[in-house]
Order: sequence, then C-alpha cells, then structure tokens
Amino acid sequence: MNLPIKARLFVVLLVLLSSLALVHAGFTITAPTSGQLALFGIFVVLGILSEVYATWIPAYGWEISSSIAINVAGLFMLGPALSIYLVFLSSLISELMLRWGRKDEKGQLGVVILVAFNVSQMVLSITVAGLVLTYSGHNVLSLQYPIDYMWAVLAFLAYSLTNLSLVRGIVSFAGGGGFFYGLWKSIREFLLQYVVLCASALLLTVLYSISVWHVFLGLVPLILVHVSFRSYLQLQTEARKTFEKISRILDERDHYTAVHSTSVAELAVKIAQEMDLPESEIEKIDVAAKVHDIGKIAVPDAILLKPGKLDDAEWKVMKKHPVISAELIEGLSIYSHVADAVRHEHEHWDGSGYPDGLEGKDIPLIARIITAADVYDALSTDRPYRKAFSREESLEILKKMRGKELDPEVADALERVLTSEEG
Repeated sequence: MNLPIKARLFVVLLVLLSSLALVHAGFTITAPTSGQLALFGIFVVLGILSEVYATWIPAYGWEISSSIAINVAGLFMLGPALSIYLVFLSSLISELMLRWGRKDEKGQLGVVILVAFNVSQMVLSITVAGLVLTYSGHNVLSLQYPIDYMWAVLAFLAYSLTNLSLVRGIVSFAGGGGFFYGLWKSIREFLLQYVVLCASALLLTVLYSISVWHVFLGLVPLILVHVSFRSYLQLQTEARKTFEKISRILDERDHYTAVHSTSVAELAVKIAQEMDLPESEIEKIDVAAKVHDIGKIAVPDAILLKPGKLDDAEWKVMKKHPVISAELIEGLSIYSHVADAVRHEHEHWDGSGYPDGLEGKDIPLIARIITAADVYDALSTDRPYRKAFSREESLEILKKMRGKELDPEVADALERVLTSEEG
C-alpha cells in the first residue's frame, strides 16, 4: 500500500489518540454486573458479524455496516468506558479475520496500516460519542424521558460524523478527492440508512430495559435493513458494471477504438480538473463518458465500421445513437443525472451538431467537455480510412475547431492538458 506520508502520519495520530482513549477507559471502568458481561459478550459477537458482513460501497471507497447501531446501543447500555473496549475487541477481531494473511497488492505493512486505521477510527468514534454522554451527566441511558432521546440522538450523530470524517480524511490524504465534498456526499446519499440505524440503536436500548434477551428482538429489523441495503447496492453496482461492460464490448467491435470510452473518460476528467470544476461535476463527467456511446448498440456494423464517408441514409441512422444512449440510461438512478449530457454529446458550439442542434451554453457543460475529449481521442486513434494524427497535428485541428465544434473555454483547457502532458 503506497500511502502518501501525510496519510501515514494521520494513521499514526489516530492510533495514538485511540490508545490514550483505551488507557483512560481502563482507569475509569467500574466492575461490570453479570448482565453487563453477558451483554458485552453478545455485542462483541454481533459487532464482529456486522463488520465481517459489512456492505462495501465502491463509489465511495468505504463500507457501511449495522455495527454503528450495535456500538452506539452498547454505549447507551454499558457506558463510555466499557463500550470503548467493546468496539476495540469487535473491530480488532473482525479486522484480523478479514485482513490477516490477505496481503494482495498491499503487502504486510499495508495490511497492518489498514487494520490500525479501521480499529482506531472506530475506537475514536465511540469515544467522541461517549464524551457527549458524559457531558449529559449520564453514564448509561435508559431512555425513560424525552431529554434522554435528545442526548441519545446527539451521541449517535457524534459517532457517525466522527466515523465519516475520519474515513473521508484518510481518503482525501490518499488523493481520493476533497474532504468536505466527500463528507457531504456521504451524508446526503446515506442519510436514510443512518436514520434507520439510529432508530435501531434506540430500539435495542429500550428492549434492554425489559431484559437482556429482549435485545434479540431488535436485531430482526436491523438484519432486514442490512440485507436490503446490501442487495440494493449490489444491484446498483452490477448495473453500472454491466453498462460499462456493454460500452467496452461496443468499442471492441472496432479494434481501432478498443478502449475508446475509457480513454475519453480519463481525458474528460483531466479537462474538468483543469477547469477547476467541482468534484460533483467531475464525477458526473466520468460516469457519463464511460457510457456515452452505448447507443451504438443499435447501429449496424455496416455503418459503424464503414471505411469511408457515410451517405445521408447512413448518417440518419448514426445520428440516432446519442438519443438511444440517453434513453437506455435515463431510467436508472445511477445514470439519470447524466442522461441529458449523454444525449447532447454530439452537439456543436456553433449549433451544427446533433440530435437537437443546440448551440453555445445551451449545451450542457458535461456534454461539451466529453465532446472535446471524444474529438481528440478520434483524431489520435487509427481509423479504417486513415492513420492517427500526431499530437501536434491533433492540436492544430483542435485549434481550428475552437468556437465552431468546440466550446472555446473547453478547447483551451484541453490544449493546456495536452501541452502539460507533453512537457
């Protein structure tokens, strides 16, 4: 695992802080009752299982699991000191089960760093939540009064925000995007799931007031939520993989452009970064560019692979593909926000493009950027009817297209990207 030095220092800091939390908890812990010991053991097992079967979210680079509800419920029932050891044991054991011996490309040191970070951030998250509980004047929460629920929700928020912030912190330090945008996106996209997890933590705590065995009743809806969310994300991920695979297969129909969609996406992202666009827009560009030509599935090989110019009838068929692309993806939530950009990827700045003859800033910015990347990739790639142009020749052609086919601002950003890569 080739983490930047600042990311490694961040992990070291978290390990030191979590170690201090464990030491402090050791000095303040009181002798647990037999019921607390039983609950501690149950929650350690549940915490391990929830982490082992956590749901991986590829688009965010992190996992979400029901351990959040279990850990926070453990805090309410066992108090800050004992809950810190609960989280430490369950997270350490689950991490060792998941990572130990699986070096992959990370190496042994990479595995150690990963385990250290994951355990430390969870210990610190429950520590911060415990501070909220301590500040409220409670060691445990029985949830008998409305004010108890307020403190419980505040503690849950403290845990969740700390957890998300630390994860986004390491991702940002490792070069995975801006901290604040990533944090806000995580909160916005998974707010409902966190609300359900908070309600589950409250339910477990209320059931514990009846008896320790009643806690198992609260696990049923928690498991159902976990399974349904896991299935939803798996379906979403598989849908995206399927569409991107179809795009790659379409590219491979023409061996001259076997990696066209991927190349266009990479260049479009660089253009967007050069233009200092927000990360939300850059993400949309990457998503849209990877499937922008999926509508070519409806274009016959005789037209798509024709080694010469297309006649009017053939052009009429070819010009339908961006509309088909948009229609194919607009019904899926993962693509609906970029369907308009995909539809207008062949529009021109001067209004001479298709399918709707839009011009200037009426064309979505995402579409204008993908157009520029698409044009350069076409120029710099061998075609059946010509050899690829050199970088210098391609740049000259792009300059002539500036203000005609291409948005001048986008064309300038593309030129800067290509010039910097050459240097």
